[in-house]
Amino acid sequence: NPMELAIQGNRTVGLTANCTLIRRDGHECAIEDCAAPIHDRDGQLTGAVIVFHDVSMARAMSVEMSHLAQHDVLTDLPNRLLLNDRLTQAISLARRNQNQVAVLFLDLDGFKHINDSLGHSIGDKLLQSVAARLSACVRKSDTVSRLGGDEFVILLSEVWHAADAAISAAKTITEVKGVHSIGEHRLHVTASIGISTYPENGEDADTLIKNADTAMYHAKENGRDNYQFFQKEMSLQAVEHHTLEGQLRYVLEREELLLHYQPKINLKTGAITSVEALVRWRHPERDVLLPGQFLAIAEESGLILGIGRWVLHEACRQARVWLDAGLPVVPVAVNVSSLEFRSEHFLEGVRAALKKTDLDPRYLELELTETVLMRHAESTVSALEQLKAIGVRLAIDDFGTGYSSLSYLTRFPINALKLDQSFVHHIMANASDAIVARTVIRMAKSLKHRVIAEGVETQEQLAFLRAAGCDEGQGYYFSRPVASHQFAKLLQARIAATVSK
Repeated sequence: NPMELAIQGNRTVGLTANCTLIRRDGHECAIEDCAAPIHDRDGQLTGAVIVFHDVSMARAMSVEMSHLAQHDVLTDLPNRLLLNDRLTQAISLARRNQNQVAVLFLDLDGFKHINDSLGHSIGDKLLQSVAARLSACVRKSDTVSRLGGDEFVILLSEVWHAADAAISAAKTITEVKGVHSIGEHRLHVTASIGISTYPENGEDADTLIKNADTAMYHAKENGRDNYQFFQKEMSLQAVEHHTLEGQLRYVLEREELLLHYQPKINLKTGAITSVEALVRWRHPERDVLLPGQFLAIAEESGLILGIGRWVLHEACRQARVWLDAGLPVVPVAVNVSSLEFRSEHFLEGVRAALKKTDLDPRYLELELTETVLMRHAESTVSALEQLKAIGVRLAIDDFGTGYSSLSYLTRFPINALKLDQSFVHHIMANASDAIVARTVIRMAKSLKHRVIAEGVETQEQLAFLRAAGCDEGQGYYFSRPVASHQFAKLLQARIAATVSK
């Protein structure tokens, strides 16, 4: 009894922490209290008093603050702080029990495009939907956490074999890719997952998460919508990846980019019909890098927006230079990435490049892949119509490798289809590829689109394409991509060097 203690000890006595007072109505409230002796004017002890403080609200706020400090606000999943704590505990337990721990680092594919095109409110609801699915497909002993953005980490606390982690990753990928109904939108999203395991890939939380992150990037590079286990050689590649990304941030400032130009040839006459501008990076340490060596990094980091603007302007500027030099000008084609096409300022950027260089829009052709066009196909139709209204030409690049809908192909206001080089490469040896090539050419003809074959390298391929009715060709058989002054010489001749042979 605190009052007795106060009287006996003639001192103030506090109750134990976390005391609860039960009121007459049965309601419980958290209290803090203390009992103190009462003295008369002569200092004699006459009794004691106990004082109660209702701290229910303060204690509830403390619990809430503790929860918020360890959980993601949007999804209510554990955050990095709580994940690290649970992962550290799981490692200690696994060490004692001589089993394994697996870390799955998950990143959504194409989430930024959804966020940019449909808005952050839809993006947030999609993240909540994904979080709910992830939580539903793991055991109670596992932890699903959100690190931020569209990155999630799943901790499998007790794993006996690496195959168990693979099964869990495959199940997770399947769950994520189902349709997410967000308001009036039916969204499709996939995930790339990297896997690291204790003790093989690290013996502490930070290392396991870092290595799973590295493996996730390899899943992205391997086509996305898959999982990859961490391997030691990935660390070296990750270092190179981050180094290149850091250097890419300064390519415009240091004027390290340049364009090479590859002609497209009329297969009947041999005349140059247009030219594709292909970006190169004059790397300060590694000579000239081709697009495949750095553009994927540029897209992942968002740097492609600045690079794309530079390519668009430089291609238009060079076309104007050829025109002013009295050369027979042909349209210049520029590749457009998904991130650029979905940017709210893309249309404005195209107009600005044409105006600044005083180039007639009919001399600019934009090439977009099937995948770019079919993502949010309805909004794509509107965007293409606005570009078409400016007067630029439009082409579907790498046709045959994506997932075009025939109904949309009839609605897209395009001028040309580019048959992917993977089909052209094997048309003489693979009957299926030959059938695909002929089918694409016939279909394009029926839609009144030009057909351009990519990757033409041999006389036999050229003969096949001519016989099939293909309009134009592009590839090493005609010309490699060349510098602007070299292409000017081709323009002067009006025909690529090898065609005249």
